[in-house]
Parts: sequence; structure tokens; C-alpha cells
Amino acid sequence: MPTITTNDGVRLHCDDEGEGRPVLLVPGYGAGADDWALQWAPLRAAGHRVISLDPRWQGRSGRPAWGQRIARRGKDLDDLITALDLRGAVAVGQSMGASTVWAYVSLFGCGRLAGIVTVDQTPKMVNSPDWPYGFYGLTDGNLGTFFGTSDWFATGRGRSWPDPAELDAALKAAGGRGAGNLITPETLPLLLDHSRQDWRDTVARADVPVLITAGAESQFWPAEHAAATAALNPGADSTVFEGAGHTAHLDRPDAVSACLVAFVASL
Repeated sequence: MPTITTNDGVRLHCDDEGEGRPVLLVPGYGAGADDWALQWAPLRAAGHRVISLDPRWQGRSGRPAWGQRIARRGKDLDDLITALDLRGAVAVGQSMGASTVWAYVSLFGCGRLAGIVTVDQTPKMVNSPDWPYGFYGLTDGNLGTFFGTSDWFATGRGRSWPDPAELDAALKAAGGRGAGNLITPETLPLLLDHSRQDWRDTVARADVPVLITAGAESQFWPAEHAAATAALNPGADSTVFEGAGHTAHLDRPDAVSACLVAFVASL
């Protein structure tokens, strides 16, 4: 389990096993590397080196009193990729992890990447006349207060969230430490910064193959965001996982794993 230190002095942990093309898995808000445990075995069996990141303030990584913004997360990803000397990697981000990948690409380009996969993350969370695929109910008018309550994730849309006990058991059986989610008041500025971003121009400029995926029953936004996002880049494609919500990699782990394996094999 490598530990690297970012250029602002924060220790980041990751799981790193297997050989072959690196597949870098970045979890969403509050989740740790173990959130990807159900994808580890299929990716390793397909002959890939699988690296799962604990972002700062998540999992086993450091929790500094600074850096609660997506741009910093993008730099953290660069520090990890550089420290591990990853080349030809496939970056896979779920939810905020996808925004982390786009922040990295915006800052550093795709020179060390062979491909990008996002799992149920719209590139623009604020709804607008030209983008009706944002977070349900989120507009410029309520952006400042929308995430200030403890139940912002209870949209009343999509499928039910995974049962915590069942998910914990499944992740442990797959070799992870179980389910964990560290959402604290200290990370609210990160969530707000995340919600303000618009990555459409970054998606359009990515010069490696891109796959945008969505959960058909996402609790946060319409699944149509996947096709609309892929349409921004001629090198992008999209797919929708039926029977899956926002955490498609947990709701339909076999389907997501197979999709990732096929995408990497196509490069």
C-alpha cells in the first residue's frame, strides 16, 4: 500500500496491486479506495495494475486544514501519477472522483493517460437553459444554500441507496475494509466548489478516448447527461447502466467491471 506526499505536504494512501496497464480508480465524495473493491479482482484478472486512491480527507489519507477545492484534488492526482511514474494509465472517476479527473486534465493534460472513464457524474451540476442535466433542483439562484442541509442527497428520485450492511459485507468479501464514508462539516467547502464547476470545455479538449457512463436510476441527475457529455468530444462514447443508481459500481458491479475491462482492452 503506497503512501505519497503531495507538494503541499499531505500524505495520500492508495492500494496498488497487479501488473500491466495502470487503471487508476478515484472514488466520490467521502468514499475511500475500498469503494472500488468490487472492481479489483476483475481488473487484475484482465491483466491490469489497479491503483485505488484515498483522496485527502477520505479513507486513510491526511486531513489537513486546507485544500478543500477540486483544483487541489486535481493536483493531488498529478502528485500521485508522478510519484508512481504512471504512463498510459486509464483514469476512472466516480461522482466527485470524475470531477477530480477533469481537474487533473484541465491542469496537466492527458500526456500520461491512455483513456478516461467517468461513472455517473454530470460535467455541470447547476442546471441552466443550455444544460438541463444537472443536480435535480440545483440552480444559480439556490447554489449558495443548496448543500447546507444534512439531507441534500435525499432528492426523492432514482433507486434506493445500497443497504449499508450488505454493502459492507460485499466490500469486505472482495478484499476491502468495508463501506466507509467520511462526510464532515470541514469538507462542505469542497462540495460547494465541486458543485460550481463546469467541465464541458475540458471534456471537449480531452485527446484520449473517453467513456461517460451513467446510472439509469441515478438519485442526483438524469441519465441523459452521459450521451450529452459524450457529444462534446468526437473521441467520447457513453453508456447507461440499467438498474443502477448514482453508485453504479456498487449497484451493478459486474456490469461496471465488464465495461471497464472492455474499455481498457479497446485502447
